[in-house]
Amino acid sequence: MNEFIDWLNTSVQNFDPLWRNVIAGVAIMLETSIFIGLIIPGDTVVLAAGTLIQNWAEYGFLVLAVMVGSFLGESFGFWIGRFFGVRIRSSKLGQRIAPHIWYKADTFVESKGGLAIAMSRFLPVLHSVVPVTAGMSKMTYKTFITWTVAACALWSTVYIGIGWFARGASEAVSQFKIGGFVIIGIIVVFLVVLALVKKRLNKSANAMIEDAERAKDRAKKIREAEMKRPNL
Repeated sequence: MNEFIDWLNTSVQNFDPLWRNVIAGVAIMLETSIFIGLIIPGDTVVLAAGTLIQNWAEYGFLVLAVMVGSFLGESFGFWIGRFFGVRIRSSKLGQRIAPHIWYKADTFVESKGGLAIAMSRFLPVLHSVVPVTAGMSKMTYKTFITWTVAACALWSTVYIGIGWFARGASEAVSQFKIGGFVIIGIIVVFLVVLALVKKRLNKSANAMIEDAERAKDRAKKIREAEMKRPNL
């Protein structure tokens, strides 16, 4: 495993930080884009890029690159929804996404607004669909991008920070035989914790959506009852 540390250190010294930032930014841009984002593991690329950081300047530039990539990907989804509207759903690509996912995204954005935008960044599938749904809604781009900035800033600093921390910890104990396992162990623990957090957030999002659906059903029943009420 110490050979792994040696290889990692060599890679860090030889890999151009500019290309690392570009690759991470493009990967996260694709992950946050509709359709493509369902298959691109952008978060894994960003986490790996974090293990190549050597100082605070590189950390800052990588965070900036990832945030720019996120803005571009999510903005692309927003404007696709704004320009094409519901037609995107009936397209061949739109039909690749299950109808209940579209409905779930609709209800989430309609009921929670900006909070839905922020939470979706940490949710599987919805992170690629919610921006499009937001574009179809009455939400302004200013509101959309404001919540996106907050969510992406938190997401990118945590992911990249964990990658950098894992590499630093592994170097600190690289003289021992367990040195190579440290970086892997830290990342594995982080991914497990992240999976639990995402599960909790997904559960909360589903509860919010179900509450909104029940509220819509109650409102519909009230309207129907009022329509059936005889005029006095």
